[in-house]
Amino acid sequence: MNNYPIATILGGGGFIGRYLVRKMTEKNFQCIIPTRNAYLKGYLKTQAPPGAIEFIDFNLKDFSKIEEAIKNSDIVINLIGILFENSKQKFSNIHSDLPGLIAKHCSESEVKKFIHVSAIGANENSKSLYQQSKFNGEQKALNNFKNTIILRPSVVCGVEDNFTNLFAKLSMFPVIPVVKTNYKFQPILVDDVATAIAKAIEIKKNEGKIYEIGGPKVISFGDMVKSILNTINKKRLVVDLPMPLAKIQASLFSLMSKPLLTKDQCEILNEADNIVSNNHLTIKDLSIKPDDVEQAMSKWLWRFRAGGEFAKI
Repeated sequence: MNNYPIATILGGGGFIGRYLVRKMTEKNFQCIIPTRNAYLKGYLKTQAPPGAIEFIDFNLKDFSKIEEAIKNSDIVINLIGILFENSKQKFSNIHSDLPGLIAKHCSESEVKKFIHVSAIGANENSKSLYQQSKFNGEQKALNNFKNTIILRPSVVCGVEDNFTNLFAKLSMFPVIPVVKTNYKFQPILVDDVATAIAKAIEIKKNEGKIYEIGGPKVISFGDMVKSILNTINKKRLVVDLPMPLAKIQASLFSLMSKPLLTKDQCEILNEADNIVSNNHLTIKDLSIKPDDVEQAMSKWLWRFRAGGEFAKI
C-alpha cells in the first residue's frame, strides 16, 4: 500500500459499507475490507481507484482474523449488524461481543479512532434482544477503547435498501398491512450516513461521544408507506395491523430464512419512537444538512411505476 492513511471497514461490502468505501477512497484512504465474498470483492474494486482496496478473508463464524485486519490501520469502522437471528448468527455475538473484541484489538494497536455504527433505540432495558445487544455492544466498545465513537442512525434508506423497496414490492397487493402505523422514525439517506462517518473521523476531540443521526423529517410508519405508494403512482389501502395479529404473523414468518417480521421487531415497535433524542450529539454537530428521503426516493423507486422512470407522477 502507498503512504496514505489506512482504514479497516468491517462490513465494507454491505449497504452502508459500499457508499463508505467510495467516500473514504475519495479522501485518499487506503481501505482494508475483511470479506471472503468473491462477488463483493469484484464489485468493490470498481468503486475505487486501482490499489486503493485490500481484501482479507473473513467470515462471522471466525473472529480470529480481526487482529490481522486492523493491526496496521489508523481508523477502524464497524458496520456489521443483523436484523434477525438464526442458528448461526445471534445478536449477542454480532452486536455485543464483536464490537468489544474489535475495540480490544484497537487498544492494542496504533488505531487512532474506532467508529462503531449502532442504532437509535439501543437500550439495556428494552424487551427487544436486538436493542439490548446494540446497547451492550456500545458499552463494550467504549470500555475497551477510549477512542471509540458511536453513531446511531435511524432507518437508513437508499437504492438498495430493504425498507422502501420492500413496501414498493408489496404494492402488488390491494391491501398493505402495517404494524403500528403511528410509529415514528427519522429516515436518513445512506449517503448521508457515510458522510457522517467520514466527518466523525475528521472532527477532533470527539472520542467517547455518541451521535444520533436522522434525516430532516420525522414521519409515521403509515405516512411513509403512503408516501412510497404516491411515489410509484399506486393507490392501495394501508391498514393498521393490531399487535396481537402482528405477533402471530411474525411467528409464521419465523419459518422463513429471511423473515419479513419477527417477534423481536414487534417489541421494538411497541417501545419508543425511532427518532433522534436530546441526550446525545446529532448530525448537526457533524455540520451535515441531510437530504429528505421522501424527495430522494423517486430516484430509485421509479422502476415500480407503471411506465417506469418517465411516467407522470
